[in-house]
Amino acid sequence: MKENAGVTSSKIKFCDMRCEHAEFPKEQAVDGSGTCRTFMALWCKQLEKYVTKNAPCEVLFGARRPKTSF
Repeated sequence: MKENAGVTSSKIKFCDMRCEHAEFPKEQAVDGSGTCRTFMALWCKQLEKYVTKNAPCEVLFGARRPKTSF
C-alpha cells in the first residue's frame, strides 16, 4: 500500500470557512487580492498561522506541501 500523506478515507476535512478553526486572514490582502475576499490562505486559530485554503486540514494531517530543491 502506498503512502497517502496520512489520509485513509475519501472523507477528508479540508481547510475552508466551514472549519471551526478557520478565520478570514488577519492581514489585509494576504495575496494582493484587495477587498474581494479571493484569498489563498486562511488563519488557523488552532495552529496560529496561515494555512492554504482548500488543502487537507493541517491540524489533522500536518503540512504536506512539497518543498522546492532550488
